[in-house]
Amino acid sequence: MTQDEIWNNKYKEVIAFIETNKRNPSKYDPEERGKYGNWLRHNRKLYNAGELKPERAAPFQRLLDLCERYRRKHWPFFIF
Repeated sequence: MTQDEIWNNKYKEVIAFIETNKRNPSKYDPEERGKYGNWLRHNRKLYNAGELKPERAAPFQRLLDLCERYRRKHWPFFIF
């Protein structure tokens, strides 16, 4: 299995997780962090530095848009 195939498989797993659970992977759950969170964080770091391969950049941008859609909303502590 090539590196591109491995990357595409993990990409599909992360997309499926987010769409199924309607949330991003938790950084506090060791299982989710190990399966999805570390991969997502590493690729986000490469993407922001401009080091992600061009053929991976467009799909990863769609993944980031999906992550932003399900981003946790923090309620204000005080409502005035």
